[in-house]
Amino acid sequence: MNLARLLPLTGVAALALLFVTGCDGSKKDATPPPATNQAALPKPPVRQGDADLLSTLPSAGPLTAEGRAWEELVKSLQPPEVPPEWQTTPPSEAALAEFQRKQGALAGEAADKMRDFHTKYPTNEHAAEARDMERQLLGVSAQIGNTNAQRRLLEMDEARLKDPSLPEDERLQIKVQALERSITERKDTNMAANLVALETGVRALQKEFPKRTEIPGLLLGVAEGWIDNAQPDKARKLAQEIAEAKPDAEILEAAQAILKKLDRIGKPLEIKFKAIDGREVDVQAMKGKVVLVDFWATWCGPCVAELPKVKALYEKLHPKGFEIVGISFDQEKPALEKMVASEKMAWPQFFDESGGKGNKFGEEFQIAGIPTLWLVDKKGILRDINARENLAERVEKLLAE
Repeated sequence: MNLARLLPLTGVAALALLFVTGCDGSKKDATPPPATNQAALPKPPVRQGDADLLSTLPSAGPLTAEGRAWEELVKSLQPPEVPPEWQTTPPSEAALAEFQRKQGALAGEAADKMRDFHTKYPTNEHAAEARDMERQLLGVSAQIGNTNAQRRLLEMDEARLKDPSLPEDERLQIKVQALERSITERKDTNMAANLVALETGVRALQKEFPKRTEIPGLLLGVAEGWIDNAQPDKARKLAQEIAEAKPDAEILEAAQAILKKLDRIGKPLEIKFKAIDGREVDVQAMKGKVVLVDFWATWCGPCVAELPKVKALYEKLHPKGFEIVGISFDQEKPALEKMVASEKMAWPQFFDESGGKGNKFGEEFQIAGIPTLWLVDKKGILRDINARENLAERVEKLLAE
């Protein structure tokens, strides 16, 4: 869970994101970036390539020695590219670990270059930006386990926090990033324990920064975490607190969407459509079966990575009464039809024929990211709105009812 995404990045600091996305802006997001496991909707984000991003950076002005040094430094920041074969074949854990290790090493080297620049040219117009970028890159390196980067980052943060003139925006951002690192460094496999620690940290920030509009957004992230951990009551309590606090419109809308989504649990799920192969689909007509509703897209790398597991589960449990209904967020029908055929996906697929940029069911059910997997029991009742973890166990439990 990336809490820092709720706080703005400015100028060259945005380049640090390239070290954790490794995304080619010229392509659709068909590959799962190592730093994420869910794609935003309604369409894969178009990220800038290196050249495009560099063109948006502030000009270095006249080509003085310092200006040339800055330009050369920025141009030298080249994150490792995601292997092209990952677009069709998900990487092994070992390959992904090696890729992340390389990310961490290169981010650490880039941080060193930024430190050298602002140390050598402390009065340069880009010195402050270089310090910010050093922090961002150290954060990337530390997140992947570079202990030297962790120590340097801690020292930098402690020094900055002691500065009484430090703007509140920066003070909050530093503390949010420190909280995020502390959760990552726990390496605790107990998701509930991590969420408790995360909420405790956010509550501490809430006391220190009671008027900051970012705090409800951080709590919203915790609420989403409780949904992921199959604890809807805790998610509901937080979402209600956020909504009642009257936060910014975007956060209020997100909190209300969570509440509306949670309200669907325990009620019949109404989904009817004509599939791309002509089948008439009605989830309520599938009573007696356990139904997985899979919100996905062919351009979504994490969705494609989930596909082998979903197919294997279907082959194993379909004879026992397990069905799947696909809700595709694709905007190009041929791409969907091609993957369905090539992957031999036997279950029906919805494609929105309206020609708009949205998705009928995605909008109706407030689906903010994919893959999202819902489970409907034998009575047609929605029982689970986040079934990615331990999917087989969840399905078998419902089949046994």
